[in-house]
Amino acid sequence: MRLTLLACLIAAASICQVRADDCASSASQTDMNLCEDAALKRADAELNKTYQEILERLKDSQETKQLLVASQRLWVRFRDAECAFSASGVEGGSIYPTILLNCRASMTADRIKGLAVYLKCEEGDLACPVPAK
Repeated sequence: MRLTLLACLIAAASICQVRADDCASSASQTDMNLCEDAALKRADAELNKTYQEILERLKDSQETKQLLVASQRLWVRFRDAECAFSASGVEGGSIYPTILLNCRASMTADRIKGLAVYLKCEEGDLACPVPAK
């Protein structure tokens, strides 16, 4: 439990609270690692859903769609590099996967929030590259 709370201090509070509650019953470091892995998989699934919805709205604008694809690929590389750096202080330790996965899930949650803004653009918003629904 202490290790989960430590990991939560590193990541965004709202996402961590849910994971801390979910992972509170973890009896071992392996259980915590598996719990964090499941949290990342849930976040990735939500991210993919949001991303696909934006791609669908961009179906009539191949150039803008390509910009989103490039942006997303670079974001994934940035997230993974940032989290590797963030967790490097505990590299080689049994908590490393927990810290790394927690960071990735937290950054993924932030990316979802950022992309979701594009789904709420109103018709005529010139600052929004995604057409309104």
